[in-house]
Amino acid sequence: MRAPRIPAPDLSRREERKKRLPSATSRIAVVGGGWAGCAAAVELARQGRTATLFEAARTLGGRARRVDLNGLALDNGQHILLGAYSETLRLLRLLQIEPRDVLLRLPLQMRYPRASGGMDFVTPRLPAPAHLLLGLLRAKGLAFEDKLSLARFSTAARWMGWLLHADCSVAELLERFDQSDRLIRLMWRPLCIAALNTPPERASAQVFLNVLRDSLGARRAASDMLLPRVDLTRLLPQRAAAFIEQNGGTVRCGTAVRRIRAEGERWLVDAGGNEGEVFDGIVVATQPAHAAELLGGLIDTGALAALCHEPITTCYLQYDSRVRLEHPFFALQDDASVGLWGQFVFDRGWLDEGHAGLLAVVVSASTAAIAPGHPALAAAIAAQLAGALQRPELAMPRWTKVITEKRATFSCAPGLARPGNDTGRKGLAIAGDYTAGDYPATLESAVRSGVGAANTL
Repeated sequence: MRAPRIPAPDLSRREERKKRLPSATSRIAVVGGGWAGCAAAVELARQGRTATLFEAARTLGGRARRVDLNGLALDNGQHILLGAYSETLRLLRLLQIEPRDVLLRLPLQMRYPRASGGMDFVTPRLPAPAHLLLGLLRAKGLAFEDKLSLARFSTAARWMGWLLHADCSVAELLERFDQSDRLIRLMWRPLCIAALNTPPERASAQVFLNVLRDSLGARRAASDMLLPRVDLTRLLPQRAAAFIEQNGGTVRCGTAVRRIRAEGERWLVDAGGNEGEVFDGIVVATQPAHAAELLGGLIDTGALAALCHEPITTCYLQYDSRVRLEHPFFALQDDASVGLWGQFVFDRGWLDEGHAGLLAVVVSASTAAIAPGHPALAAAIAAQLAGALQRPELAMPRWTKVITEKRATFSCAPGLARPGNDTGRKGLAIAGDYTAGDYPATLESAVRSGVGAANTL
């Protein structure tokens, strides 16, 4: 499968677009070139404002970016998007990227390797909620009481409107609805860790329900799983940069912002070799710790400083190009007590023929997994794959590379107070996947936050 080409933007539409947009000449600085910052800058450019995007790194994307590894353009972490990610899909189309060209769309599924004794749950392409019901009836590896438990949970959550009177942990929620141990182990726990990057024992039940509401509880297409077929920087940030520049803005990679300060109704930015560059507004779209440093003395940064973080680790394992999994990805049964750390394995060859024989294993909330060191983790994951897939050759990869984002997401605890986009100061907004919203730290929440921050200005 050849990696898809992303078409060049249609510049002939630029003048027509300008005629439709309100007149605005304000200059806005966006600090941080992750997905939130890129979304904010694109939205500002769409509104006719002049956006200057600052990114300290040489590559756009922040915590979801391309890395060059052994001659391959890969990612710093494997991501799954959902059909429910309406704002991300809208932004792709605004950038003249057709989602079907860059995303592999799969029906909602939770499939384990046959030899592992897990479950095999795949939803058919039927209208909701028939797709869930039939998928549940056909599911293998679940007893009748497991299926009844799942149906009971789904029915009750819909009846509640997916809302809780008081937030609690996901573990408490599952206990309250009498979910079976097997269903928790094979479905709810891996879904919670994948979506919230926080173990069920300390993850927000309300945020988990929000994700389920917009996927399991919505139309069928919303529950589809979307796997990027191009690297994450190319998927959106790279095209966002082109859009910003085509609309009169500037993208400055390799330029760290050292300080921002107010002067009357204007904002001054010290970045690179420039001191006091003047802007009419600023969107701070950096990680929380850096945002707190930049905003110290300007606003109350208590909510930013209070956020705790969780790491995500991805282990790449290269095998002979003839190695291929039966499906694009499998769930894996993890068990920290015996050194089984991997939670999902992705066959990159399904996404790009140039990645044949390359597997990517994800370990969310990976603090304990990385403690013994990356070489030990890679060896343990290779052994886990060989056992789970009953393929001894997987124990001996040609090379491995472990990438850990130590502050990949905020720890999504119950009742967590998250800062809003609006700082209370004119011309100053915050953007990031950690800002207040329905979702946990995902690409969709980053995009929504970026658009929201742009609109507050």
